[in-house]
Amino acid sequence: MTASHSRRHVQPAAPAAAEGLWSDDEVEVPLPGGDVTDGVVRVGDTVRRPIGPHSRLVHDVLTHLDQVGFAGSPRFLGLDAKGREVLTFVAGEVAGRPWPAWVADERRIVSVARLVRSYDDAVVTLPIPESGADPQFAAPAGTPPSVAGRAELLGHMDVTPENVVFRDAEAVALIDFDLVRPATRAEEVGNVLQWWAPLMPIEDREPVLRDVDPIARAMVIVDAYGLSDADRDLLVPVMRNAADRTWYLMKQRAEDLGGG
Repeated sequence: MTASHSRRHVQPAAPAAAEGLWSDDEVEVPLPGGDVTDGVVRVGDTVRRPIGPHSRLVHDVLTHLDQVGFAGSPRFLGLDAKGREVLTFVAGEVAGRPWPAWVADERRIVSVARLVRSYDDAVVTLPIPESGADPQFAAPAGTPPSVAGRAELLGHMDVTPENVVFRDAEAVALIDFDLVRPATRAEEVGNVLQWWAPLMPIEDREPVLRDVDPIARAMVIVDAYGLSDADRDLLVPVMRNAADRTWYLMKQRAEDLGGG
């Protein structure tokens, strides 16, 4: 099911807060942060994360997923006494660096693709905020225009092995929604292909994926997701365009935050 282009677009609501702030009496256990968020800790059966410019939208997405019965993501519980967001902890196996050998397992990529499809089908009924209403969606100056077309849903858009929870070799949950944004299904699947096929130069691949056939794995992922023929035709131009656009974003981040 894809979203109707006539679907109403709204701005995300302000971050919700729990009726009572969460206690910080329990021991904090640092969790490995991704490329976007540091300061993530586990406290009991919850995860605490710093609030950022992305948080309002993330809370809206997680709340919606909970309301529609999607079990493959953390639940947003509110804010703690330190002003951090409180999420349910999702138990399971997550890849660290260097990536473990199981990332190359074809059965796992099938389950990843199916999980992402389930997420997209669940989130597609959540109205998409207007791009101009949130600066996180603004493209840096000089960025080539997107060729993906009108956004259909709020894509996860960061489906790396570090952001997928497995149990018994089956993908059961997506975590780290910091890069959630308006996207098409072709863009979402393109992101999955980038990391799990992986569609990148061999020298840029993690060691466990340097000997795999990325085209064969890409076909497995696309079929498992159930991407439409029309979206399959868009995948290559959309991914090339996304790579071009990402260069400008990385350049802006380096200028704003430092680093290369």
